[in-house]
Amino acid sequence: PRQLDAIDRMLATEPANREASKRARLMRQARFPAPKSLDGYDFANVRLPDGYTKEQLTGLDFAAKAQDLVFYGKTGRGKTHLATALGMLAIEQGRSVRFRQTAELVLQPGKAKRDGALDSLLRDLARADLIILDEFGYVPFDIDGARLLYQIIAGSYERRSIIFTTNIEFSKWGTIFADDKLAAAIIDRIVHHGRLIEFTGPSRRVSQALMFGKTDNQ
Repeated sequence: PRQLDAIDRMLATEPANREASKRARLMRQARFPAPKSLDGYDFANVRLPDGYTKEQLTGLDFAAKAQDLVFYGKTGRGKTHLATALGMLAIEQGRSVRFRQTAELVLQPGKAKRDGALDSLLRDLARADLIILDEFGYVPFDIDGARLLYQIIAGSYERRSIIFTTNIEFSKWGTIFADDKLAAAIIDRIVHHGRLIEFTGPSRRVSQALMFGKTDNQ
């Protein structure tokens, strides 16, 4: 009987162990810079499009519909925090996520060509249900970087969601690409199934800075 009880306990915990193992694997693949959650996140300065609710956003309505989101605002307004928190919620739902710094990503073509790893990079991103491209446009793209972004965005179109965080006004995105035609093709796809979410207000980093007398838990 004791052996049977032990077997029963093992079988009862096996599904939970599998789920925990899967979540750990998805977290490793995502490569978030730091874990973030929506607990205590202040949406007061997050301006959503007309007709789009916070509940739809945090319920990952966009991911289910393979829609894109553009998080626009000055540095320190909480864009990366919210994008990461949504990515972690997606993982809790069993979705595959890839978080990538855009500046780092657009440097990959040269290195990947030398290593023969460009196809592998694109295949890895294609396995994701959600891609987060952080700090989009902080560094201008050369032609190879622009082509890589086009491949990622065109390959994701109507298949998976992309969240872009950026401090560049959407109307000025054409200036950060080395090729006007590629810029137009990329922007066209994002606009078709995308939503612009604006982040306003003061810098969260400054308001929470230890340098200015704030405590760790503020």
